[in-house]
Amino acid sequence: MSRKSDIVSAAGLLTGIFSRMMAEVRKKGGSDEHIHRLTTPEADTIWPQIADLIVGSTRQAFKVVVGYTRTLKQMIHAGNYDWVNPDINEMNFKVEGQGKQEKEVVLFHFGRSISSEDAISEMSKAGYRPAKIEELLALGAAYPELQKEFPIVALASAWRGPDGCRSVPYLDWHDRERPLSLRWFVLDWREFYRFAAVRK
Repeated sequence: MSRKSDIVSAAGLLTGIFSRMMAEVRKKGGSDEHIHRLTTPEADTIWPQIADLIVGSTRQAFKVVVGYTRTLKQMIHAGNYDWVNPDINEMNFKVEGQGKQEKEVVLFHFGRSISSEDAISEMSKAGYRPAKIEELLALGAAYPELQKEFPIVALASAWRGPDGCRSVPYLDWHDRERPLSLRWFVLDWREFYRFAAVRK
């Protein structure tokens, strides 16, 4: 396809999007002035919301309560996992926080193989940070069936082992069991992994 054809195709796409947007705004009682606001500085908070709606099908959100009054061992016990990597312990993973905090954990799915750094970067662009181990454990305890659908990673908590490599925790499903496992941070993640995140 020629560059000219690309331009014409893009122009047609933009025209179609704009026309549909105008129609929907008018259905809600809006006017051209409401659309014009999207070009002003006050729209800086609106565009991320629009982007969230557009890509919403690639994210799932779950309400959890993180109980910082519990030890890491108690948090793990609450998840009732069939197997836990022995290196996931209070010496290797520190939990810092107070009381009980309600949070929304969002699962990002990129649909492709991706590095840990790129996954963190993409989440950051959307206004999120990767989840910590306590947030992952709260998710696993509240929604125990979720990891049977796909493995879920928490990239913000890492342990550097004797080999010098960092490992991060993730919830998995293997041989009809729900493990709490570790995987090297430096390895790329396959397209079926989900990445737990919370708002910055």
